[in-house]
Amino acid sequence: MSPRVRFTHGSRPPFAVFAALLVSGCTSIGDLGRLQSPLVTDDVHAWVGQEAAAHAGAPVSVNNLTDDERALRDLAFPLIEPPYDRVRWDAVVYEYGQKRAFRRDLWTFDTAAYYAHLMGEFHRSTIARYNTLIDDMRNDIVRIEPFFQTARRVVDVDQRREKSMQYVADLTPPERVSALARVGENSLTIAWVHHSLTERCAGYRYALEHLTVAEPAPVAAEAEHVLTELQQQIAANQVATALHLAEAPAQIVAK
Repeated sequence: MSPRVRFTHGSRPPFAVFAALLVSGCTSIGDLGRLQSPLVTDDVHAWVGQEAAAHAGAPVSVNNLTDDERALRDLAFPLIEPPYDRVRWDAVVYEYGQKRAFRRDLWTFDTAAYYAHLMGEFHRSTIARYNTLIDDMRNDIVRIEPFFQTARRVVDVDQRREKSMQYVADLTPPERVSALARVGENSLTIAWVHHSLTERCAGYRYALEHLTVAEPAPVAAEAEHVLTELQQQIAANQVATALHLAEAPAQIVAK
């Protein structure tokens, strides 16, 4: 396996990434809605935690990501991004967080947007619309457990981190600020996913109710069952985080 390349924050994926899109048929998405492996780097989603902190007005850590912190961000992105954006030909640009407008859009929510997507030209039959709704909800169900398993590990380690800091006599103020900033990033990322999942369910509910009126079909009962299962999964995965933001008045510039 070839070594992975790590980009620094603010850098752009090299031209080779976009050349690879042409070679692979002008799409960045492979199996199961994932980026194709040649386009993936270790910190492809590092910006997710930074964006969560920046949106809250919190500092951003300069520390390297741990394996679990990196996985947390990787698993968070598909649960934050609108499900219908996964098939974009230029999804790699969004995966890397290069579009600032895209980052801002992630914080806004239109309950009717998902239904409008289902009624678009890419879904030309009633059964196709219901199947897309069911598939998107099932994909979220599959993604929930891995994310929250990772989130629980990250929260546990962050609690240990905060306790251990009390016993490091020569810990410098910048080191302390950066460590606490990372705890804040992690907590805010988890909170972002919680909020996003709640909004997604509202969008799915709106789509199902309006689709049932516009195009009633027996498969609507299955969609209702899957939506209920999704809501139960979300309710069963409430991770309590102790949000401690660094006491720095200015944001730390991320690497």
